[in-house]
Amino acid sequence: MEQIVLNPVGMVTSECGEPDAMPLGGTTAVIQILPEYVDALKGIEENSHIWVLSWFHKAPRDILRIVPAKVNPDLPEYGVFGLRAFARPNPIGLSLAELERVEGNLIYVRGLDAIGGTPVLDIKPYYENDIVFSPDTPYIKGKNREIRQGIMRKQAFTHHREDCPELYIAVRMAIIAEEELGKLNSVELKVAVSGPSCLGDCIQGITRSRLAHPVRFAFEHDDNQCRTVWSRAGQSLSITLKNHPELEHIKNCLDEQLFEIKKN
Repeated sequence: MEQIVLNPVGMVTSECGEPDAMPLGGTTAVIQILPEYVDALKGIEENSHIWVLSWFHKAPRDILRIVPAKVNPDLPEYGVFGLRAFARPNPIGLSLAELERVEGNLIYVRGLDAIGGTPVLDIKPYYENDIVFSPDTPYIKGKNREIRQGIMRKQAFTHHREDCPELYIAVRMAIIAEEELGKLNSVELKVAVSGPSCLGDCIQGITRSRLAHPVRFAFEHDDNQCRTVWSRAGQSLSITLKNHPELEHIKNCLDEQLFEIKKN
């Protein structure tokens, strides 16, 4: 087969310098585009998100199966083509990053999954046809609650685009539901939300539940309460916010202090 030669178009600058130090969900970074490719940036600032293709230069290339240990070391092995693992025969990274601003040849991003010094191969805008709102995916469950909540926060924020109190309420509700009923992006799980629009938006972003095909999501606007009802295979779980707590209380207090929880 003919050899393929790729020339980097830029380089990542980041305080994160080692793959093992990369947080789940990526990090803030700056992509420095080489002078000969600056003209290719024209119009890029019209996009809120970009796909960054990079070369994971510190990744092993002789691994075909791996456990997603950063998420959960107790999970089974997967082939590297079935995961976003950085170790792979051709270590091409694909990362969806939020575009903050462009200054000359510098692209400032958030949520980039690439360490400092990573060569950038290409940049493509994220656009509407990239959306698969409710995809089928394996259940890569985080090892602990902190990891799972971090993943859910990113899902909620990506969908809702606002860091509001209802986002954190939604994450707290969703983590309880997952612990009781399992995978939230499952065709068998249904969720009904009564509360502010922000709560409904964030729950839908976390669960990827739709109003039809199949019917998994229901919403009733109510500014006076925050309540979700989850059901799956004959099980039902109701979670109701007890009052209107401060944000730090939402983040840190015990489930039983924050919610009235009923199981059927």
